[in-house]
Amino acid sequence: MKSIKIGKVKLENKLFLAPMVDVTDAAYREICRKCGAGMAYTEMLYVDAITHENDSTKRLMKIGKKDKPLGIQITGNSIEEFEKVIPYLKGYDLVDINCGCPSIRITGNEAGSFLLKSPDKIISFIKLLKKKGFIVTVKIRLGFENNNVMEIAKMIEKAGADALTVHARLAIHSNKIPADWNWIAKVKNELKIPVIGNGDIRTGEDAKKMLEICDGVMVARAAIGDPTIFERINYYLKNGKEKEIDYKKNIELFLEYLKLVKKYDIIDLPRIKYLGSNFFKNFSGASKLRNELHTLKSYDQIYEFLEKFLKHNP
Repeated sequence: MKSIKIGKVKLENKLFLAPMVDVTDAAYREICRKCGAGMAYTEMLYVDAITHENDSTKRLMKIGKKDKPLGIQITGNSIEEFEKVIPYLKGYDLVDINCGCPSIRITGNEAGSFLLKSPDKIISFIKLLKKKGFIVTVKIRLGFENNNVMEIAKMIEKAGADALTVHARLAIHSNKIPADWNWIAKVKNELKIPVIGNGDIRTGEDAKKMLEICDGVMVARAAIGDPTIFERINYYLKNGKEKEIDYKKNIELFLEYLKLVKKYDIIDLPRIKYLGSNFFKNFSGASKLRNELHTLKSYDQIYEFLEKFLKHNP
């Protein structure tokens, strides 16, 4: 697979780990990179939370030594907020503006996908960040309630963005509604900057089909609790056939994740349990293991639980 370049950042491959709240901390990004993700991002951070320097946001902004190249994904609703956050963005390879999050907590603040209603705001954010010397990418949906993706995509490119990610649903759509990849292809046909496709990537075949219509593949839900999806996609792109999921290897990676959160001092029990429940899926006895995991009350208990499971399931 050929590499892809975003601004001055050259990626090893075209596979992107999506920025996901409660998932893509430094530890999880590292194990996904180990499995073959070429690019990763922090989870979405509200610019106001960054400038207030609270401890939880600082933890989410941590960067590991192997965590490169790395994008920080931010959102907000005013140019004043973006101006204040500039000093905090140093050290990241690029800045991604989230204009796609449909959460009411974010859209209620007129950020995330709400920005699709105000393209001029998006353009002002891009121009500010470019003026300050950042490589800038933008993540959008097809629109908020109505599809205006072509208009916004062209404006984003004209404003100077270095790449665009398109999640092929409206903000009002749930994940039960299939992503409409036709719009990703239409956007790619109109733009010269790299276009990354996002939505319903679950297999190597899905990734191959996406790469036939755009420049990169962003994996989101399918990577939660399954970092080896990147390994399997790379295998498919090289060999033309799907590789079976190795549940044991995935759970070994969960143990590695636990070691890394301790190393980076980013232990968060609710996050660990959420991710763990996604590692324990789709194999015999998984439901019982998930239930037991949720009863545990400390990092050490979870670590011992996982070591015991792996010892008895060689």
